[in-house]
Amino acid sequence: MFFNEEFETLPRPALEALQLKRLQSTLERVYANVPFYKASFDAAGIKPSIVTHLQDLQKLPFTTKQDMRNSYPYGLFAAPMDEIVRIHASSGTTGKPTVVGYTRKDITTWSELMARSFVAAGAHKGDIIHNAYGYGLFTGGLGAHYGAELLGASVIPISGGNTKRQIMIMQDFGSTVLTCTPSYSLFMAEESQAEGVDFKNLKLRVGIFGAEPWSEAMRTEIENKLNLSAIDIYGLSEIMGPGVAIECIEAKRGLHIWEDHFIPEIINPLTGELLPEGEKGELVITTITKQGIPLIRYRTRDITSLTYEPCVCGRTHARIARMSGRSDDMLIIRGVNVFPSQIESVLVGIEGIEPHYMLIVDRLGTLDTLTVQVEISELLFSDEIKVLQALSRRVEKEIKDMLGVTCTAKLVEPKTIQRSEGKAQRVIDNRKLV
Repeated sequence: MFFNEEFETLPRPALEALQLKRLQSTLERVYANVPFYKASFDAAGIKPSIVTHLQDLQKLPFTTKQDMRNSYPYGLFAAPMDEIVRIHASSGTTGKPTVVGYTRKDITTWSELMARSFVAAGAHKGDIIHNAYGYGLFTGGLGAHYGAELLGASVIPISGGNTKRQIMIMQDFGSTVLTCTPSYSLFMAEESQAEGVDFKNLKLRVGIFGAEPWSEAMRTEIENKLNLSAIDIYGLSEIMGPGVAIECIEAKRGLHIWEDHFIPEIINPLTGELLPEGEKGELVITTITKQGIPLIRYRTRDITSLTYEPCVCGRTHARIARMSGRSDDMLIIRGVNVFPSQIESVLVGIEGIEPHYMLIVDRLGTLDTLTVQVEISELLFSDEIKVLQALSRRVEKEIKDMLGVTCTAKLVEPKTIQRSEGKAQRVIDNRKLV
């Protein structure tokens, strides 16, 4: 099933011709209307006219989140404010948030790409979509909402929080599709168990989870506990919001990125060098249809790989692999590169512990130390000390064997690690406080 079959199945030569045409138009527009890009291009001694093939894109300079912060709030807008009908902003964990603006056409495009994404995930017009992404300046809630409405599905705009009420609504309203962060879905499962509600008795069929990295092991955990098919969705507010890329329910092998609106590249995050197909690196995205705030070669800091292999679903758009973390979330522990999602993948496979954890990094003298706090299950909480000690040693050994990093495992009581209704905060890096 497709939402827009013509564009979702464009032959690659036609798709690349469309990309080039839209890229050239976008470059002319930003050069004429965004002082940052004019200065950036001029400093590099280039003009938009140098781009005559898609391969010429790599000649252009990158755009970074810091560039967006330096242009706060509206400095990167390419459309006048009287054409901007919506303003969103990222959560901004450090410094000022990054601000994005949408014209009416941008909202229409976003709605269509989210509708495409819903259909790719297996949703349809007859679904009741329980939208537990946050509404407000965060793009998740409204992005999913507009896409669901364009699809013609019934959308429940419940947002995050009040989890007991969410479970009641899913029961009473007959929700068939759930949208939220993967960590919040597991919290829902936890709360439903406490309330005596079995997800097998709900009508949920599909869950569309994003906004934070998650592992294949966590997918299995979610599917088992929530009795649904879990689909990975990708987006970021700087580029559009949710719906930049999504897995298809037929394959679940990489996320189709909508290439008629975005051009993806994979680079070495240290050198900026373009990497070949299939090699893991940092995802860079150029928007080619946005009017409000087009971005050229935006460094997402998300680590993934890219493939152009045909997919069984019939969509011709390239696929990005599940995000393995972010280049700026990467922990270097005694020379070993570690992403939280890698540790999560190990933890989910160990019986007796729950998929709720916190990584604490400290520096003892000149050596970095890693403590992995992880909750034990209710069944093991009152078990003998020697059983818990054995479990702790197993956690340490499996992380060492799989990732090559030494850690100290600290088992904590059930439900003591702080839950999040949005993006889960997984790392406390005390080295930054020194």
